[in-house]
Amino acid sequence: MGRPRDTFLSYIPREELPAFRLACHDFGVRAAPLLFGDTTITFRPSTFTKPARMAALNRIGHHIQTLTFSMPHTPETFLPPLLDPVTGEEVTFIYEPYVQSTRDSATRLSNPIYGSWELTDLLVKQYSPLFHAAANVPTFIRAFQALPTLKHLKISCPDQEAGQRYRRSIVDYALISLRIAVERSKLPLLSSLSLVSIHPGAALYLNPTMGFGARPNSFKKWKQIRNLAICMDSIPFSPYPPSDHLKLLHSYLHVFASSLKTFVFRWHGSDGLSPLSLDKELCLQDRSPGLACPRRCHLALRPLKFEKLRNMEVENIVVDASQVSSFITAHRHTIREFNFENTHLRSGTWDQALAPLTRISGSERWKERAEEVMDVPLLLSPVGLEENKANDLAVDYFNCKPRASRPSIGAWQRAGARSRELFWGTPQHMQQFLRTSIFSW
Repeated sequence: MGRPRDTFLSYIPREELPAFRLACHDFGVRAAPLLFGDTTITFRPSTFTKPARMAALNRIGHHIQTLTFSMPHTPETFLPPLLDPVTGEEVTFIYEPYVQSTRDSATRLSNPIYGSWELTDLLVKQYSPLFHAAANVPTFIRAFQALPTLKHLKISCPDQEAGQRYRRSIVDYALISLRIAVERSKLPLLSSLSLVSIHPGAALYLNPTMGFGARPNSFKKWKQIRNLAICMDSIPFSPYPPSDHLKLLHSYLHVFASSLKTFVFRWHGSDGLSPLSLDKELCLQDRSPGLACPRRCHLALRPLKFEKLRNMEVENIVVDASQVSSFITAHRHTIREFNFENTHLRSGTWDQALAPLTRISGSERWKERAEEVMDVPLLLSPVGLEENKANDLAVDYFNCKPRASRPSIGAWQRAGARSRELFWGTPQHMQQFLRTSIFSW
């Protein structure tokens, strides 16, 4: 009887499941995995500290397989400078995560959380409760220890202003606590990570090899990740873009180089450099006045190579044909599907970029197949659906199910502009499309 009931429950709308669970105890037990399998947590001061909420998480935690941790950038997450109340001078705050459990009252009263009692007193008086909740690492660890069946972790931190990229906010302290909690919890099934809407600085705070509170064995937990999807706020392309965030991104991707099988990356906003070939960018190798830290020693970046990569997709990037060719050649033994969406070449042509396919296959027959196999979507949208709303739907699809197409990128690039014109065109364009289609009207 279990299978028919599960099939029946799969057809019940998600918003009706809470009321359905109240029908009887058996329905409540069987509907719980469907209702709590995909859970979203919007972080607030009492999210992991309120006893009632933690008790509820302990009851349903074994059902959660996909967890979305959401913490948007708001005025409440902004951190002003820490000031001395007597002199008015700015106080230097060097953060060191406090991971010791505070259940023992004697230990909690004998050890200051933020290094010294004077600094702890300043932080308590000048920073909001949201900061102290974000920096409370033990509560994050207890929360993730209640999720033994977690398979997919999503992190969403949208709406950061470009002018705040070099300022640490409460969101960054929460990311540090979250990373430490994942590393110190038993999550044997965790294999997918999605940074749904993330700011560039997050690559530092989520990096287990160089982030705050990192340990020599911190990276082992992240070796479980097989599927990685990143949608990052764009760093606008220019001859000399700030290199700090790009180098942090390059270092972060190296963490997954030996284990990743599926990789999806998208710049949110304007076009940006390809994250797969940052070691070949001259702007990251030469000293220039456009760098945020011009005195920093510029060491050559190690090439990025994924040993087990099978599916790859990048979107909204600017790249050279030689960089695409080098990537395909370096991963020719493992990669099976790749897609370059909304990709612009600075130099060269797509025939030059995809030349390794000819050498690998021994002929140019792949070009013929690329011209024949092509997906052109036909969407009859409801009246009043605006372009930005449809774009939101596309972003949701990117976040939930990373796309990976056949190695027919030449056809996608040549047909991209025409498909978008038909997709977002005027009614006259649609009428012309329907008249030339195979449908009879």
